[in-house]
Amino acid sequence: MAASELYTKYARVWIPDPEEVWKSAELLKDYKPGDKVLQLRLEEGKDLEYSLDPKTKELPPLRNPDILVGENDLTALSYLHEPAVLHNLKVRFIDSKLIYTYCGIVLVAINPYEQLPIYGEDIINAYSGQNMGDMDPHIFAVAEEAYKQMARDERNQSIIVSGESGAGKTVSAKYAMRYFATVSGSASEANVEEKVLASNPIMESIGNAKTTRNDNSSRFGKYIEIGFDKRYRIIGANMRTYLLEKSRVVFQAEEERNYHIFYQLCASAVLPEFKTLRLGNANYFHYTKQGGSPVIDGVDDAKEMVNTRQACTLLGISDSYQMGIFRILAGILHLGNVEFASRDSDSCTVPPKHEPLTIFCDLMGVEYEEMAHWLCHRKLATATETYIKPISKLHAINARDALAKHIYANLFNWIVDHVNKALHAAVKQHSFIGVLDIYGFETFEINSFEQFCINYANEKLQQQFNMHVFKLEQEEYMKEQIPWTLIDFYDNQPCINLIEAKMGVLDLLDEECKMPKGSDDSWAQKLYNTHLNKCALFEKPRMSNKAFIIKHFADKVEYQCEGFLEKNKDTVYEEQIRVLKSSKFKLLPELFQDEEKVLSPTSAAPSGRVPLTRMPVKPAKARPGQASKEHKKTVGHQFRNSLHLLMETLNATTPHYVRCIKPNDFKFPFTFDEKRAVQQLRACGVLETIRISAAGFPSRWTYQEFFSRYRVLMKQRDVLGDRKQTCKNVLEKLIQDKDKYQFGKTKIFFRAGQVAYLEKIRADKLRAACIRIQKTIRGWLMRKKYMRMRKAAITIQRHVRGYQARCYAKFLRRTRAAITIQKFQRMYVVRKRYRCMRDATIALQALLRGYMVRNKYQMMLREHKSVVIQKHVRGWLARRRYGRTLRAIVYLQCCYRRMMAKRELKKLKIEARSVERYKKLHIGLENKIMQLQRKIDEQNKEYKSLLEKMTALEVTYTTETEKLRGDVERLRLSEEEARSATSRVLSLQEEIAKLRTELHHTQAEKKSIEERADKYKHETEQLVSELKEQNSLLKTEKEELNRRIHDQAKEITESMEKKLVEETKQLELDLNDERLRYQNLLNEFSRLEERYDDLKDEMNLMVSIPKPGHKRTDSTHSSNESEYTFSSEITEAEDLPLRMEQEPSEKKAALDMSLFLKLQKRVSELEQEKQSLQDELDRKEEQALRAKAKEEERPPIRGAELEYESLKRQELESENKKLKNELNELQKALTETRAPEVTAPGAPAYRVLLDQLTSVSEELEVRKEEVLILRSQLVSQKEAIQPKHTMTDATILLEDVQKMKDKGEIAQAYIGLKETNRLLESQLQSQRKSHENELESLRGEIQSLKEENNRQQQLLAQNLQLPPEARIEASLQHEITRLTNENLFYEELYADDPKKYQLYRISLYKRMIDLMEQLEKQDKTVRKLKKQLKVFAKKIGELEVGQMENISPGQIIDEPIRPVNIPRKEKDFQGMLEYKKEDEQKLVKNLILELKPRGVAVNLIPGLPAYILFMCVRHADYLNDDQKVRSLLTSTINGIKKVLKKRGDDFETVSFWLSNTCRFLHCLKQYSGEEGFMKHNTPRQNEHCLTNFDLAEYRQVLSDLAIQIYQQLVRVLENILQPMIVSGMLEHETIQGVSGVKPTGLRKRTSSIADEGTYTLDSIIRQLNSFHSVMCQHGMDPELIKQVVKQMFYIIGAVTLNNLLLRKDMCSWSKGMQIRYNVSQLEEWLRDKNLMNSGAKETLEPLIQAAQLLQVKKKTDEDAEAICSMCNALTTAQIVKVLNLYTPVNEFEERVLVSFIRTIQVRLRDRKDSPQLLMDAKHIFPVTFPFNPSSLALETIQIPASLGLGFISRV
Repeated sequence: MAASELYTKYARVWIPDPEEVWKSAELLKDYKPGDKVLQLRLEEGKDLEYSLDPKTKELPPLRNPDILVGENDLTALSYLHEPAVLHNLKVRFIDSKLIYTYCGIVLVAINPYEQLPIYGEDIINAYSGQNMGDMDPHIFAVAEEAYKQMARDERNQSIIVSGESGAGKTVSAKYAMRYFATVSGSASEANVEEKVLASNPIMESIGNAKTTRNDNSSRFGKYIEIGFDKRYRIIGANMRTYLLEKSRVVFQAEEERNYHIFYQLCASAVLPEFKTLRLGNANYFHYTKQGGSPVIDGVDDAKEMVNTRQACTLLGISDSYQMGIFRILAGILHLGNVEFASRDSDSCTVPPKHEPLTIFCDLMGVEYEEMAHWLCHRKLATATETYIKPISKLHAINARDALAKHIYANLFNWIVDHVNKALHAAVKQHSFIGVLDIYGFETFEINSFEQFCINYANEKLQQQFNMHVFKLEQEEYMKEQIPWTLIDFYDNQPCINLIEAKMGVLDLLDEECKMPKGSDDSWAQKLYNTHLNKCALFEKPRMSNKAFIIKHFADKVEYQCEGFLEKNKDTVYEEQIRVLKSSKFKLLPELFQDEEKVLSPTSAAPSGRVPLTRMPVKPAKARPGQASKEHKKTVGHQFRNSLHLLMETLNATTPHYVRCIKPNDFKFPFTFDEKRAVQQLRACGVLETIRISAAGFPSRWTYQEFFSRYRVLMKQRDVLGDRKQTCKNVLEKLIQDKDKYQFGKTKIFFRAGQVAYLEKIRADKLRAACIRIQKTIRGWLMRKKYMRMRKAAITIQRHVRGYQARCYAKFLRRTRAAITIQKFQRMYVVRKRYRCMRDATIALQALLRGYMVRNKYQMMLREHKSVVIQKHVRGWLARRRYGRTLRAIVYLQCCYRRMMAKRELKKLKIEARSVERYKKLHIGLENKIMQLQRKIDEQNKEYKSLLEKMTALEVTYTTETEKLRGDVERLRLSEEEARSATSRVLSLQEEIAKLRTELHHTQAEKKSIEERADKYKHETEQLVSELKEQNSLLKTEKEELNRRIHDQAKEITESMEKKLVEETKQLELDLNDERLRYQNLLNEFSRLEERYDDLKDEMNLMVSIPKPGHKRTDSTHSSNESEYTFSSEITEAEDLPLRMEQEPSEKKAALDMSLFLKLQKRVSELEQEKQSLQDELDRKEEQALRAKAKEEERPPIRGAELEYESLKRQELESENKKLKNELNELQKALTETRAPEVTAPGAPAYRVLLDQLTSVSEELEVRKEEVLILRSQLVSQKEAIQPKHTMTDATILLEDVQKMKDKGEIAQAYIGLKETNRLLESQLQSQRKSHENELESLRGEIQSLKEENNRQQQLLAQNLQLPPEARIEASLQHEITRLTNENLFYEELYADDPKKYQLYRISLYKRMIDLMEQLEKQDKTVRKLKKQLKVFAKKIGELEVGQMENISPGQIIDEPIRPVNIPRKEKDFQGMLEYKKEDEQKLVKNLILELKPRGVAVNLIPGLPAYILFMCVRHADYLNDDQKVRSLLTSTINGIKKVLKKRGDDFETVSFWLSNTCRFLHCLKQYSGEEGFMKHNTPRQNEHCLTNFDLAEYRQVLSDLAIQIYQQLVRVLENILQPMIVSGMLEHETIQGVSGVKPTGLRKRTSSIADEGTYTLDSIIRQLNSFHSVMCQHGMDPELIKQVVKQMFYIIGAVTLNNLLLRKDMCSWSKGMQIRYNVSQLEEWLRDKNLMNSGAKETLEPLIQAAQLLQVKKKTDEDAEAICSMCNALTTAQIVKVLNLYTPVNEFEERVLVSFIRTIQVRLRDRKDSPQLLMDAKHIFPVTFPFNPSSLALETIQIPASLGLGFISRV
């Protein structure tokens, strides 16, 4: 059909607009050929007449249908033109927040100027292995395509990232490299990307600068090659740089800066190490002040300098080299300040002692006079003579600037070379992926040589891009066997010829540079004469004779000729370079050392930008003088060569294109400037790609997709069995012009606009059908409704009219009465309501204010405690981070030193082979060796003599030490006797003084008592009267308080119950988390174990391969041994205080794991007891110090008691030291040896442990009693000692006695003393009684604590016997019971006294808070101990792996994996299987290694191998042979592991052994003899219990093995289900015809139509049936089957939802219906299998809610509220992502408005959920193995002959 036929009424078009570039409008009437004006209406409602071009008659471009807007691929649009591309990008960027879009083979990336959560490792995993068209556009998709093509096609790849400065090129390249580092599977080399990123601060500082468009513009391009080995793992990288803008070093335009490094140096000038550089402010230097903008807003140059220096250190540039670099840079700055004075017009000079030049020479290490001379002179060489000619001031300035540029360019090259050395890989590179980060097309107001070079490079890149696009189009057409017609596309070869061909711009420029009097003006005239009016791409500006215009592929650019010649020459005088080469500063000559040998790419760089090649080009046999000629090549010539080299590299690879777009110049997030975007789209070739595609057949459909989409346009008779023929017949009817489409082998090709035409016909057909259906249904409904309403109305009218007449009279009578009643009633109601509201308001205010105050107090309390916790935690984290960093540094140093030592050893070995050479070089070396040998022998003799002397001295020292100890002991005894005598004397003196003081005290008290009695009597009378008055008030208050207390108690009880429930739930969650962490550790342990075995096998295989030539010892053998020894020494040094050296030939025996754990547990208990004793001692010491301070204030009393207490303290301290020594002995005994004999009964370590356990227990009880006695004594002392100073010194008492001369006075005093003694005796007796009562109560408390301790120990023993999953539940139940009993007891105790009960409740709350704090501290301790335990377990695992390396199956029997100490029991025995010790290997082989699961599952009882193994264990138990039990269990576990390693990918095998391992575990529990496991046993089964051994430790080992098997089973399930899920759950149309197929672009997605070989939902259900039937056949526990099914459904839900979130084409209403139907089918499967209570359905809840979200209404605020309440299983990020991706498939659906999405975000703002977008599809739920006893009697089990177990006999 003709294109003009589409311009009908209501058709939408694009018209040009000066502001928005393109504006949408709608036709108001049909267009007819010949019309000159189109009647249009803009979107804002304004009518417009659009005039057509009278010459071209070109119509405005049509707008695409709404369902095509927002497509992932621009080539999927029906109308391919500039406004469609711009609008599609804008809609995706602004509305959907999608920054990536495909445009054919190009990925368009728009910089969002905001961090987006789309680059995580989960996103990388989602894109890994996917086809490029199957997922939404992403940089990871391009990287995956490049990686996949490299591996598939064995061809190197390139990713070309281009765009303007600030468009995000570097970030895109960084994410591409991160993707390669993650998916390459090379964990050891994954830091290559980090090293490349570490080079960014360096490269940005020396290669980036501020321009008018970007504050951090890259002024060079780089090409990074990421190298891969044969297994496609990253091994290294190499960076090549291009087009460094050297001219920026000496000149900057207005508002621009020089390179960042200069300003960083100036900002850091105040640092001490930079004082010698003599730097200053940036405005001081000529090279940094020309732009007038030395500071960038928001950038701290000093901090950036720190980052630059750190990056240099990371990449191996030492501090000395760094300072050398800074010296050179500072020298360049000072060189720019060198000034010249003119002598005449042809000569100049440097002022004498010129400070800038002096500083430059000092920094560069050159002579001042020589440099000053050659800055003002040049050497001219002729055939016969050499002349030195002075130069003018202008030439001297240009020479100075050229020298500065040359130095900087060489320094840049040197730094890049060092970066490449850091990234270089030692392994041979097999292939590479190159990432080219290069700037795009540039055009400014003033364009010079630099822009010319940049645009020339972009012309070459665009040509390569066009040819690649053209080639792909041609391949597609040939593949589909469509006639190839030449597509007319823009070929920029004429423009390239204009630049680089003979007599082109560069050729004329080089020719002019060779002319003696060449100038920019003369060159411009040559350009005009050669190309003006001869080449259509060359123009001359109207108003200028010093400029020219070139029509590039993107735009016209006007270049100013001024400076072209000078920049192209880039003249550097050789004399100046020679002066620099003679520098004493070693780094400076190093920059120029290769110039004469090889043409350095940097030295040949343009004054614009410098091309850097990866490796120097070595010419064949250079002729004399060739180097100097090459040195004089022009910049343009070398730039052209560099560009050709780059194009050769790109042409040798498969290119992938990423075009970065800068959406606005202000860096506003998600802001789209149409003008800037169009400029860049035109410049980067995206529109050219669209034009090429539009010129051919851009729209391509498979026949099946076309049939599914346009089936509605076919009649029944048109549908044939052959889909291809059906489509041909329909298309011939619909589109008359056969040139508009072509039929390929598998696809139909349409020209631009034809799909839109078909869509219009389809929409019209559907709209007409809908209107007809609606018309018929609405008419029938309305007629039916009308008849029913009419009949009802007539009946109602008849009855209503009669009723109204009767009611009217009644109404009149009652109206007056009603008015009166209403008046009073309303008044009463209003008054009552007011009073009620007032009372309620007051009550609510009171309650609310109290509640707010309590909440505020609780909040303050929590904040205070949080601050304390944060303080300690942050300190601990900082210390831990520091320790980890320190260890990592030490480890890296060790690895590096080891590597250097290996290299040195290898070099020495090589040198050692050439014996003859050494004989020639070192004649007489044998004599030197003999002399050295004699010296060594003499030193050995001296060493032996010194050793003997040292031994003798040690013996002497030991004897003297023993003597001194005896003397000290005797002195201590004598000192104790003296102290006891002294204490007796002091006690007598104190007693006399005390009697005297008490006499005076009694007399004084008598008077005071009489006075107080009178006063008390008076006060009592007054108090009685007051109490009577208050009594009545207190009664009322008491009743009120009782009521409040009752209410508070009720509230507290309810809150406590609620908290208890919450804490129980939290504990359950913590239990699951802990279980998950434990199982993850087991998984990691098994993975490392398998990895170790694989590496060992590979090493054995490598060692076993014979090497060609002579045989010799592997030089790496000793180094490997030393490496492992060194690492083990490090580990042991960290973990154990003592370590015994062992001979290399000795075998390391395995540790007794169970005993080790018990010892570790007991040591921790002893340490806790020791700590408690130490705390008690500290408290006693504090009390003693306080008592001592009081005693210093008054004369000393009771010296004997205090002395006794100090002795007690000393004794406790000695006992504490004794405990420490015993702990050290215990650790020493544990670390001396690791043989299994050590842990056997009677071994030294065993005896030491038992002795210490016994002694420590006894000492603990004794110390507790002593502590209580000391405490009671201290209490009695405090009561006895009154605070009154009534005691006097003994000397005062003697003086008083001497003064009493009269006998009467003495007698009177004696009588008073007797009375005082009686009084004191009565007081002492009362104190003694109170002391005895208190002592009795304390003893009772001690007894109750002992009983509680015994009960707790019994409970702990019972809990240890329970399985791990039941221990925590039992302890929780016990704690709840204890607290409940305690609460009931105190409620009964304080039932009559509510105040005491309330105080008790408050104390209980405080106690709870203290317990919570203690719990947090214990949690920290537990985590710390767990880390230590992991270290021990890791070490033990390494030891066990080392022991099991080279052991045959026969040797495995003697060494268990976890040897345990098996306590003996005394019980009866019966019913077993007997086998000989030598048949154990055969038993394991026939029953485990060679058993076929399928035959056992079909023919025999489930779990038969587990029953047989257990019956064999019972026989070993009957024989009381612990070695046989240990050997059988160990062989069984190792055999199962071996089978799973060999056939671990087979689901039946893994399921079979998971079932048997669990059954074996249940048998060990069921017949263990423990009451908890014997509840369901029959009497006969109870007789079969184990009688001699407790295998609880082995149960834990088997439980760990079952966890590992379960995790392996889940991995097998995931590998089988993974390929089916996306195809079956998302892509396949289970309900045919519901979801229409939309047009797709160049990158076709996987078809949703079920072809042969694709997976459907039935495939998934069949696979689930297979899994379930296999598990049931193997007799797997039902609870375990439920957990497996739950895990399978979680994998299905997570993978489906993750793909849904990354696929825009799947987010539609019809796809939501498909998903819900698929989920309902899965739920139906669960019902059929009776698995609805397994929790599997809940794992699909996020997927169900996502499907519902696709189907619900999404318009109003009510819809938003409904979505927020419905999608509680989805995170906010997932909800917003689904809404952004929602895409209508048909025109009847509506897009989600941006405002609606904002409403959703606002409503979900307070929801606290994970910001992660994707679900963790690798998550494995923690597994439990509930006890499942068997009802099968062991004696009834028969062993089939097919198992080959004839050597086993029944007992």
